[in-house]
Amino acid sequence: MSRARHHYSAEAEAGVNKQINMELHAMYTYLSLAYYFERDDVDLKGFAKFFRDSAKEELEHAEKFMKFQTERGGRIVLQDIKKPERDEWGSGLEAMEAALVLEKTVNQALLDLHTISDNHNDFHMSEFIEREYLDEQVKSIRRLAGYITNLKRVGPGHGEYHFNRETLEE
Repeated sequence: MSRARHHYSAEAEAGVNKQINMELHAMYTYLSLAYYFERDDVDLKGFAKFFRDSAKEELEHAEKFMKFQTERGGRIVLQDIKKPERDEWGSGLEAMEAALVLEKTVNQALLDLHTISDNHNDFHMSEFIEREYLDEQVKSIRRLAGYITNLKRVGPGHGEYHFNRETLEE
């Protein structure tokens, strides 16, 4: 056992490992989305960049949890990363809707992890989750919801193309 470990429950340690896997799954999904939009038969570079940037952010989240785990004296136990739900993502609207579902799933997992830390009076872990993740998740969910509203407003085809150029390529 680590000499650094203090007031860090086995349940919290397992929860952090589960969250690391969740963040890596989100990264995997965003990479799939990014390179779907890079394809020559889809070719929406703004969507590709948005999802590639989202993948990088999810990797950073996983790495923050890994650093947290080692600082608290826990052990990182990596699991197989679940593949994305699909390989074909359809329109930009469908992709944003899938991203919104993913972000809400990640957010719920963070809230569940926060509950574990609260149940064990692990104030350090609770504060870490609040500071590093919760506000960012709410903003990300809101941004995706707005994108979906605007994609519905502009419609497929030409509208989606302009959304790609005017909103996502900026």
